Amino acid sequence: MIYITQIRMSSGGTKHEHITDLKWRDPAGGDGQSTTEAVVEWIRKNGDARVKDSRGEVHVRVVEVVPPHLRTVADGRFSDNLLSLPRF
Repeated sequence: MIYITQIRMSSGGTKHEHITDLKWRDPAGGDGQSTTEAVVEWIRKNGDARVKDSRGEVHVRVVEVVPPHLRTVADGRFSDNLLSLPRF
């Protein structure tokens, strides 16, 4: 499992499909940075990515469109937790 901690957006982008890179932390040890494409493939292979905030944590899921992108799901609904993260 990893926790997404920061996001990078494409120039002028404001929506989930504009997230290009993510920084993450593995609670078992280590930090990293990956492209959205790499995280999409990792999640598709049963990877577990989450976003943690003061209210708890939510799962990150792949939105299967062309091109695929990432969104969080809270209470069975897509949410904007990724867009609330700090930028890098």
